[in-house]
Amino acid sequence: MPDGEYSLLIEVCASLKEVDKAAWDACAGAENPFVSYDFLSSLEESGSVRAETGWLPQHLLLRDSAGCLLAAMPLYLKGHSQGEYIFDHSWAHAYESAGGQYYPKLLSAVPFTPVPGPRLLTAAAPDPAAATQYLISAMAQLVERHSVSSLHVNFVTEPQAEALEDTGFLIRHGHQFHWHNDDYTSFEHFLEAFSSRKRKAVRKERRALTEAGLTAKALTGDSITPELWDAFYEFYTDTYDRKWGGAYLTRDFFDLLHARMRDRVVLMLAFDADDIPIAGALNLLGSDAIFGRNWGCLETYKFLHFELCYYMAIDYAITHGLRRVEAGTQGEHKVQRGYLPVTTYSAHLLPNEGFRSAVNQFLNKERLYEARLRAELAEGSPYKKEG
Repeated sequence: MPDGEYSLLIEVCASLKEVDKAAWDACAGAENPFVSYDFLSSLEESGSVRAETGWLPQHLLLRDSAGCLLAAMPLYLKGHSQGEYIFDHSWAHAYESAGGQYYPKLLSAVPFTPVPGPRLLTAAAPDPAAATQYLISAMAQLVERHSVSSLHVNFVTEPQAEALEDTGFLIRHGHQFHWHNDDYTSFEHFLEAFSSRKRKAVRKERRALTEAGLTAKALTGDSITPELWDAFYEFYTDTYDRKWGGAYLTRDFFDLLHARMRDRVVLMLAFDADDIPIAGALNLLGSDAIFGRNWGCLETYKFLHFELCYYMAIDYAITHGLRRVEAGTQGEHKVQRGYLPVTTYSAHLLPNEGFRSAVNQFLNKERLYEARLRAELAEGSPYKKEG
């Protein structure tokens, strides 16, 4: 897609209803379910994402002269920093203390979803690199049009972070915990990679579920009934209400998710002796990974969270030949269960030079801290030491 060969048009759309599903998904590719049309449109149509909740869609679309969609980008005008998992509250405070107005800001991300993936969706473009540059240029123009303080691209892939950095974005590092499948044939085969003491600890934790009289099931497709979705939503809202004061996702979102993506949903549920569900963990499937998302419970049992969120996901990945499990942000305890730290990336465009300089100094120090922390966490790996 070199300059001059095509006449290209950039559009801003306020709803995915304005976009053809097949065309969006051709841009997004099949690897990551969270940038799919079905997932993002379900957030909008369920009312989880709307102007009233502080998420005003401003999706970027790149079309050729015939109107064919070549590339796209999920983008939102944000009235706050909630539901992002890349924390910039201190930046907002500093900017406003200096007399500026930090909000609204522009954000490219998957709402309420700290899962790394592409944000510049260029899989359908004849020249993805050129399409990336067109989208980056369009983002910068939108910053000027809205006169906003900043634009943020959260949980972006490393190659896209590099492309953004080359055009003036500041890069922020974080970390998550992922499990990688070293061609394991079973969960026990996986445990053979652990030191003896750590292997025994995991076996003890997994036995605790049975000893408590609980059973666990991994359900997908139509085996997830409306009654089970009702139960999971109760787990989800109870947990969010206790920890954060309110759930982001509406009940309608889960109905839409089931209607559109049930074969990409894996719901890990724990049942008591009367076969009543008491806890659950929601996962989505990508082309080569399973992504852990929301978890909740009504009754507390020791190690129940580890079983539903970590061990069952590993079991599922091994059984279905998936290459990794992405278990999300936070939780250093994941390391002892075989999930090791990996670097995450976000990119930030800050037009105010004084603000940009201050944030850049902060990020330089933070990246050094993150590198040391990842190294320290990796030292706690349960895997046998080589040599």
